[in-house]
Amino acid sequence: MTINGPAPMMLGFFMNVAIDQQCEKYIKANGLEKEVEQKIEAIYKQKGLKRPSYSGKLPEGNNGLGLMLLGVSGDEVLPKAMYEKIKAEAIATVRGTVQADILKEDQAQNTCIFSTEFALRMMGDIQQYFIHNQIQNFYSVSISGYHIAEAGANPISQLAFTLSNGFTFVEYYLSRGMKIDDFAPNLSFFFSNGIDPEYAVIGRVARRIWAKAIKYKYKGAERSQKLKYHIQTSGRSLHAQEIDFNDIRTTLQALYAIYDNCNSLHTNAYDEAITTPTEESVRRAMAIQLIINRELGLAKNENPLQGAFIIEELTDLVEEAVLEEFKRINERGGVLGAMETMYQRGKIQEESLYYETLKHNGEFPIVGVNMFLNKNGSPTILPGEVIRATEDEKQFQIATLSAFQERNKGVADAALLALQQKALAGENIFESLMEVCKICSIGQISNALYSVGGQYRRNM
Repeated sequence: MTINGPAPMMLGFFMNVAIDQQCEKYIKANGLEKEVEQKIEAIYKQKGLKRPSYSGKLPEGNNGLGLMLLGVSGDEVLPKAMYEKIKAEAIATVRGTVQADILKEDQAQNTCIFSTEFALRMMGDIQQYFIHNQIQNFYSVSISGYHIAEAGANPISQLAFTLSNGFTFVEYYLSRGMKIDDFAPNLSFFFSNGIDPEYAVIGRVARRIWAKAIKYKYKGAERSQKLKYHIQTSGRSLHAQEIDFNDIRTTLQALYAIYDNCNSLHTNAYDEAITTPTEESVRRAMAIQLIINRELGLAKNENPLQGAFIIEELTDLVEEAVLEEFKRINERGGVLGAMETMYQRGKIQEESLYYETLKHNGEFPIVGVNMFLNKNGSPTILPGEVIRATEDEKQFQIATLSAFQERNKGVADAALLALQQKALAGENIFESLMEVCKICSIGQISNALYSVGGQYRRNM
């Protein structure tokens, strides 16, 4: 599970779903279905409301786990001690990633809703909650360079901005009294892979810089020094002209990632340049990874390019360039100081414009787009199928939201007020969010936190 957008709220919802699924398993394992069903019916009868239901057909392979407790929380139908035991076990074992890194949101992705300071605080609250509850299998933040690259940054800027953001989180978490070895293993990184030569060593350079800094500056243990990263092939390199060629680019980018020993990999579908991926295009994207992993002999050997002159030389050159960028950021007051003058954002925009200029004048060769056009001129492909929610699906979701808010209107206001008071008192917000998410919607929680944390405003 990868969580984006309003991450603290979404994480609260996700964690509660994971807990309730384990509650359902416990109920079934102990033959408590009838007793629990009677409790749920009594809850809705008392409120005079209709119990919510799942709409549509279950996805293939899904057994409906979680639907038994739809509309209630496990703590409403199980004894408190048992619920707390199940909750502790569930959140300690659940796996996933919070991808909403607020620094890259400001620098590249434009999906900030709260003030940067308040959003950073909520990220720290999540990490403190993870430490307190011994949540070690869930990455508290995926420090993301992918969106920096997609916004237009070249590979050096992507890597330098991403690593410097990572060190900013380290400094902030340390300033809140957390210990490096308690949170560093819960951090992961997320990079884009284009076809430029620098992408062939992006992971090697990231791991070298991170390991040295964590070991020598922050005195972190061996596990904290190990940088874990995910690669997604470049969305920006996908083109609406000759879209069949996109699979070739994605395959080469995937090879870069695998030869550079990424921890996980996402291969884009060839038609993402024009539409939401279709089932056929997703299967082709998956086939790229499967064929490399199962059929390509060289990929069965770890570090197949280790020791090659070009790889070693590129590693040194890219590291040197990244360290130079670190100096420029440092001269501007560090990551947060540079963000105040929109340094990172401005540089990303300049590099994006430069890339587009080279693409349009033909100096940056793109087969089927600005060179080697086919006899029909390689026209832009229009999507034959666009996947969108139907009007019935939209109305069902709106009605479900309204029913959820109506069902909890008697307790929601008090819960939101308590959340605001904790925020103002400097207490851990995520502790409260785990409870508030049971009875309030994302919109209700966001509006409540706006008034105490501030809404995002871009510096001009």
